[in-house]
Amino acid sequence: MMSRSYTNLLDLAAGNFAALGPSGGGRRRSGSFGMKRMPRVMTVPGTLSDLDDDEELAATSSVASDVPSSAVGERLIVVANQLPVVARRRADGRGWVFSWDEDSLLLRLRDGVPDEMEVFFIGSLRTDVPPAEQDEVSQTLIDGFRCAPVFLPPELNERFYHHFCKRYLWPLFHYMLPFASPLAPTTEAASSGDGGRFDRSAWEAYVLANKHFYEKVVEVINPEDDYVWVHDYHLMALPTFLRRRFNRLRIGFFLHSPFPSSEIYRTLPVREEVLRTLLNCDLIGFHTFDYARHFLSCCSRMLGLEYQSKRGYIGLEYFGRTVGIKIMPMGIHMGQLQSVLRLPEKEQKVAELRQRFEGKSVLLGVDDTDIFKGINLKLLAFETMLRMHPKWQGRAVLVQIANPPRGKGKELEAIQAEIRESCERINREFGQTGYSPVVFIDRNMSSAERLAYYTIAECVVVTAVRDGMNLTPYEYIVCRQGIPGSESAPEVNGPKKSMLVVSEFIGCSPSLSGAIRVNPWNIETTAEALNEAISMSEQEKQLRHGKHYRYVSTHDVAYWSRSFVQDLERACKDHFRKLCWGIGLGFGFRVVALDPHFTKLNLDTIVLSYERAKSRAIFLDYDGTLVPQASINKEPSAEIVRIINTLCSDSSNIVFIVSGRSRDSLGALFASCPKLGIAAEHGYFLRYSFHISIVKYLVWC
Repeated sequence: MMSRSYTNLLDLAAGNFAALGPSGGGRRRSGSFGMKRMPRVMTVPGTLSDLDDDEELAATSSVASDVPSSAVGERLIVVANQLPVVARRRADGRGWVFSWDEDSLLLRLRDGVPDEMEVFFIGSLRTDVPPAEQDEVSQTLIDGFRCAPVFLPPELNERFYHHFCKRYLWPLFHYMLPFASPLAPTTEAASSGDGGRFDRSAWEAYVLANKHFYEKVVEVINPEDDYVWVHDYHLMALPTFLRRRFNRLRIGFFLHSPFPSSEIYRTLPVREEVLRTLLNCDLIGFHTFDYARHFLSCCSRMLGLEYQSKRGYIGLEYFGRTVGIKIMPMGIHMGQLQSVLRLPEKEQKVAELRQRFEGKSVLLGVDDTDIFKGINLKLLAFETMLRMHPKWQGRAVLVQIANPPRGKGKELEAIQAEIRESCERINREFGQTGYSPVVFIDRNMSSAERLAYYTIAECVVVTAVRDGMNLTPYEYIVCRQGIPGSESAPEVNGPKKSMLVVSEFIGCSPSLSGAIRVNPWNIETTAEALNEAISMSEQEKQLRHGKHYRYVSTHDVAYWSRSFVQDLERACKDHFRKLCWGIGLGFGFRVVALDPHFTKLNLDTIVLSYERAKSRAIFLDYDGTLVPQASINKEPSAEIVRIINTLCSDSSNIVFIVSGRSRDSLGALFASCPKLGIAAEHGYFLRYSFHISIVKYLVWC
């Protein structure tokens, strides 16, 4: 069990062992806002007087009982960087007004959770709340919204979110190496050419911020009954904090961004720490098989772990625990979209847009403004299409909606300037009186207006160079399907049709088999895809739309969350049956789980069994068993050879060396052991005790 002297993971991550006091990490904050449910059974070694603080008491609660009670209903605690809540100051400046963020898919995952399971959210608010008001805000959100807010100091949030998450992790997970990232901090180091240097202080801020989230979870959790579902790369350090405190806690994690290939990921200086903390989860989810494959490859290459796949389930064996790997692309919330489609303002906007673009083929792009969305590549492809296919000049319009950037910096300003320059150039070259080939919109837009553009668009184009999922095509398909009773347009009430041109580098691409997939870097090919999409026959558009709508409508966000929760329950079904020990320091901490019937090998028992046996089969590995794994000299010592010959001389023994080494190598190493059996190259070549040289093993069927 880990010593109390090493409980502060932040100091461990920073290598600051001297800062750790005799009591380890800080005490758990008092007060749980009336939400905490204490374990009903607690097994404590010694007497109660031996426990000098509540931290030791809490440490024992992770092994409270072997079987969780069903007296209290299960609860799902969803932990994300931001709560699905909108906070606004009252008009008079006194107090706050809160409402659900209807556009948050985290809010909608509740639809897939069983009715008897409560959903509780933990995360930060998008608005800074003064310290004097934080307790009141917390109580209001817990009572009215079942949410517990995490308040990060502004300086810490800047280092955690804007520096480490957005300037380091986010570009790296989108396949951008640190030295090439235009998001590197503008500092003296950056100006001198060291902009990609790993910032250890930003990593420490990341760990400290995760510790704040951990403390909030501890305030409200009942480790016997609750499930914890952690979301996205902002909180990858959280599972180790939780697992260390509660060895049997049921933890799931879902990554909403891509996971890079091992050649990219291995550049991260804290690569092993991040992998090991994720492996403290019970289930890890990814949008696509490629992302999961990259993660498994990193675990194999950097940690030496191998995975197994049985009947569709992928698992990593990690110190006696099986960490499940879940592949499930996220969906949209059908009900929320359809409710907006029924709004009168949406219908009014559709009529207005149809009149504005009458006789035109409208291609639509809806993207966030960032370096990975490929907006300018889309504009270049559209420009090339107009040049290669002049018939579309005056007839095709690209409407590009660019959501305001979430980040800040000169790089984003440069991207915006580049986009505007391309729009002006295309309109200047191909524009006519009353016709602008590109309509660029870079303002905040209501959901009703955005869905109106989806409804009138003949084709949606997504040319992101890397994106975790991207739900724009899904929303477009639902809008083109329409809803019963819609008065948007005659063709919407008639045969349903839609077309998609999507980048092969986005997470939703594998799910859309009817879309035209493109490499957005290939401008000419993308231009031809745009021409093909708007030139396709009506019947083909209808067939592709029908296929897409069947998938999108059945694989919504409720289906996604239901599937994840079910797999998390399956992954944790043996939690309270196994014997668990926590070992390791810092992010090397892990839980060793053993079967309750596990018995430690006893040397005396082995010797007694050996003496009683009338016939014995002894199989020995070579590297790591007979010679040390890291040894430079790979020849067996004289003592090893003597022991092997002694074992082989006993007529009751059959002794084999089983190794991946070649037959020539093993034959030379054990030439002085003629009675020793050898299975070379993992058994492909065998040498029996009555043979002098290795012979090829043949099997007759």
